[in-house]
Amino acid sequence: MLAKKYKSEVVSIENPFEGIYTVEFASLRGKYKFLAGQFLHIALDDEYDGAGQWPESRCFSMQSSPGEKHIKITYAVKGDFTGLMENELKVGAEVWLKLPYGDLFQQNHKKTNTVFIAGGTGITPFLSLFNHESFLEYINPKIYLGFRSKEFNIYGEELSNLCASNPELNIIYQDEVGILNIEKIFEENGTDANYFISGPPEMIKAFKNNLLLFGVSAENVLTDDWE
Repeated sequence: MLAKKYKSEVVSIENPFEGIYTVEFASLRGKYKFLAGQFLHIALDDEYDGAGQWPESRCFSMQSSPGEKHIKITYAVKGDFTGLMENELKVGAEVWLKLPYGDLFQQNHKKTNTVFIAGGTGITPFLSLFNHESFLEYINPKIYLGFRSKEFNIYGEELSNLCASNPELNIIYQDEVGILNIEKIFEENGTDANYFISGPPEMIKAFKNNLLLFGVSAENVLTDDWE
């Protein structure tokens, strides 16, 4: 699927915590086309007209499912570009999105006893799969989600839809029981499972290295580490 540019309008913004935003976009030029787990580029250049060299942009996972009319992303303010987003993205503002990119769930993997591990906003690419009909193809999936506290789990509505597919859902709150324990997760799932990992780069690297040390083959560890 080739990447396409979409002139888009900001239709809603949620700011549940300082420095954390969930933004919803509507396309002004055609329907968005993408697959679960893919990501987009967003450009804020007011002078860009859709032609010529693509301006400065930033990548974000899409948490919306394929087929939905709008696209949602969640971002944390870290650095100059996201600081610019915080200042410039208002309801009614127009931006350019370029998508889709990535092949997280299109990579070869087994759909039985599949393990999904996410920390914080790393859950967003998983949500695009969890809330899509294709997730029903997974047999006995295991989901491990880590958040700083219950207040930081802002995905309750989207996670509630998981009941239809009956996955094993484990939500870990750092202020109650500590961080996600990759050794414990491995002990519960073994070397034959496929492991999807999404979250901060240091978490992805550490969890992947640990799984490899435990004897999981590299082909069975799939990560969302395009940043």
